[in-house]
Amino acid sequence: MPENKPVNHVDESYQLFKTDLCGFCYRVRAFLEQHGIDIPLRDVNRDAAAFRELLESTRRTTVPCLRIQRGDDVEWMFESMDIMQYLGERHGV
Repeated sequence: MPENKPVNHVDESYQLFKTDLCGFCYRVRAFLEQHGIDIPLRDVNRDAAAFRELLESTRRTTVPCLRIQRGDDVEWMFESMDIMQYLGERHGV
């Protein structure tokens, strides 16, 4: 799966900013896999552009972080439980 190509769902596209060392990131990724939700992953430890985008856009380096794009508007969502609830609602889980 490409790491930086957004996936569209209705009028939104998503990217999950994560690291392989983060337990909360693993929790979100397991949720996505369990429910067949396919979202591009951006590893902030391996991808300097992903790290810069997260930091410049949110002034934080906290992961997991879900980037939600609706047209020209971008929302950043932190907290694994919030991310799972949001995506579960959007995907009928």
